[in-house]
Amino acid sequence: MLLNYQQMGQGSDVVLIHGLFGSLENLNVIAKALAENYRVTNIDLRNHGKSFHSDTMNYHAMAKDVSELLEHLNISKAHIIGHSMGGKVAMQLALNHPELIGKLVVLDISPVANNPRHSAIFAGLNEVAQSNITDRKAADEILAKHIDEMGVRQFLLKSFAKNDEGHYQWRFNLAVLYQQYENILAQVSENDSCLCDTLFIKGNDSDYILAEHRPAIMALFPNAKAKIIHGAGHWLHAQKPLAVNKAISDFLAH
Repeated sequence: MLLNYQQMGQGSDVVLIHGLFGSLENLNVIAKALAENYRVTNIDLRNHGKSFHSDTMNYHAMAKDVSELLEHLNISKAHIIGHSMGGKVAMQLALNHPELIGKLVVLDISPVANNPRHSAIFAGLNEVAQSNITDRKAADEILAKHIDEMGVRQFLLKSFAKNDEGHYQWRFNLAVLYQQYENILAQVSENDSCLCDTLFIKGNDSDYILAEHRPAIMALFPNAKAKIIHGAGHWLHAQKPLAVNKAISDFLAH
């Protein structure tokens, strides 16, 4: 089973990997900017977007999905960019297959285990799934009981779509994401380090990358650098797209 993907642009290869509850659409702001100079492959991870559903959800499986897609596309080396959960997939891919990696860009996540922080989101998603919702407005009203931030609700609702029978449902595999949530929080498996040039881009207002994560980052990615985007939180590419795109472009170009 191959991941769903979209390609745009020409040049050396860049692969984009979205985060939890997302899809390839979430990174279009990065894809379009990079497509001026690169061939960009933007993917849907398993259990997300239009990719296949599976009961297995861990970083080795997700990294293997990406490597199999690269093989199918005859991409022998690519710059890999991942946000949040997708950043962990990117790191796992780099550790498992360093030969595939040009440069690595990780957006607002570290390789260590994360604290659970999605209980309210899961509650809202599950309530929507169990209700006979016929439009997004009704879904948003249910989500609003659990999630105050309109931006988060709007992000989630991008994956709320009609199926072939015309019924609204979540595109992501909610049941499996809920069951496998501990695997999504887990640290990246350490089998070796990757010497690839690596850039960690952190939102200044986010706590997903902390100072105490530095030893773990440097142990796995000794050639890592960091860039902080001010005025941005975890969704830094949506909040400060110009700054994030410039940081990525500058890093890939040098």
